[in-house]
Amino acid sequence: MMFQSRIAPSKAKVDWRAYLVPENWARFMPADHATWDRLFERQVARHRGDFVHAFIGGMVRLGLQEPGIPRLERLSDRLEGQSGWRLVSVEGIVPDEVFFAMLSEKRFPIGNFIRDGRHLDYLEEPDCFHDIFGHVPLLAWQPVADAMEAMGHLGMAACAGGHGEIMSRLYWHTIEFGLAREDEQLKLWGAGLASSYGEAEHALVADLPRPRFTLRDAAATAYRSDRFQPLYFVSDSVEGSCAKIADLTIKGLASLGGAEAPRYAAEHERMAHI
Repeated sequence: MMFQSRIAPSKAKVDWRAYLVPENWARFMPADHATWDRLFERQVARHRGDFVHAFIGGMVRLGLQEPGIPRLERLSDRLEGQSGWRLVSVEGIVPDEVFFAMLSEKRFPIGNFIRDGRHLDYLEEPDCFHDIFGHVPLLAWQPVADAMEAMGHLGMAACAGGHGEIMSRLYWHTIEFGLAREDEQLKLWGAGLASSYGEAEHALVADLPRPRFTLRDAAATAYRSDRFQPLYFVSDSVEGSCAKIADLTIKGLASLGGAEAPRYAAEHERMAHI
């Protein structure tokens, strides 16, 4: 996935509603809907058995298997009935404090564009396929929905208190690129993996570290936003990791900042720059 993290330190205070734009669903052309269908069919055909159960359950309950780019209002109505969340349309990546403010009010931003169908695997920033297919199925599951809301409140405090990088790492190693153990198998749950054909495969089969997820180790481990990750944290369960995140306070988050990077993380960070 070739895009920058949504999360970075910031002290600005803004009204997240000022960043909303009309969905203008009617402007999507047949080629755009065909791109969505190709991405969806390719991902499900190759990785259906690799997603955590809650991802597949959410996808089915929300009707994401229906053809074409979903209409946000209709999808939001279904999602709200499952977990109380709604989707809002934005032009692209929003400032970090805006993103967290949205999460704190159970709103998830969706980029109102889709990638060029000639380049299915290249993204400069997350499009509606990443945002909807990658994130929304698990937002229909209460443990993830609760953790995301908690991240919203915690993220706003982190940005204001200078702990944005710690928050960034926790978000990246779970919500975006987390793996999990389920049925004694390695499964995909991070949205950046769930929506990426190439990186999903890389995360599951490449010869690289897959350490057990802990808040301290994840908070101390850098990540890459310009290439496939050099390592992936594996949760004992998605529900368990979400509970740890939902219970984290700003004081607890700040305390993670002094942790030393695990040896495997430091080595891979060094190798990534050679």
